Amino acid sequence: MPTVECDPDEARRRLEDAGVTVTPGNTEHERWRAERGAATAVAYDEKVVVQGASPTDILPILQPGGGRAHVYFDGASRGNPGPAAIGWVIVTSEGIVAEGSKRIGKTTNNRAEYEALIEALEAADEYGYDEVDVRGDSQLIVKQVRGEWKTNDPGLREHRVTVRELLDRFDRWSLEHVPREINDRADSLANEALDNA
Repeated sequence: MPTVECDPDEARRRLEDAGVTVTPGNTEHERWRAERGAATAVAYDEKVVVQGASPTDILPILQPGGGRAHVYFDGASRGNPGPAAIGWVIVTSEGIVAEGSKRIGKTTNNRAEYEALIEALEAADEYGYDEVDVRGDSQLIVKQVRGEWKTNDPGLREHRVTVRELLDRFDRWSLEHVPREINDRADSLANEALDNA
């Protein structure tokens, strides 16, 4: 269960500003509770604990903005084109902050890679990070986004434009190709999403 060390009153204000309903706590130790999607936030003195199947449904609202994160992404397609899924992970000096995965229907591996990168950057932006160091094991995607390789496929070109627009939201960013072993968590999440279909 993720724990956010924060002022519960400030966290409550953030949630209410985002349109989340905040209710009284269930015990004398709970200051308040809030639910969004598949996540529940419970406030105690000087911290908020997030529970549920999808903590990222509420964590971005609670986290103080700013800071630097490492973002890992991966897409998988079985059949190319075939059933596809994505996986992504956001890591800071405190460990894994958030991760996600899902099936995205039938598509190519390259399109799945782009979809994973887009979703990862959207999540990092929601968390309010100022700087992101993005890592993926797709040399094609990395080199296309950095402008080192041409993007001839119109669909991939559109994804590349979206990625560049998302990257422009950060004060500083880097994008590097890494071996699959370095990207193993994002890779595992994408493949688990395919396996669990």
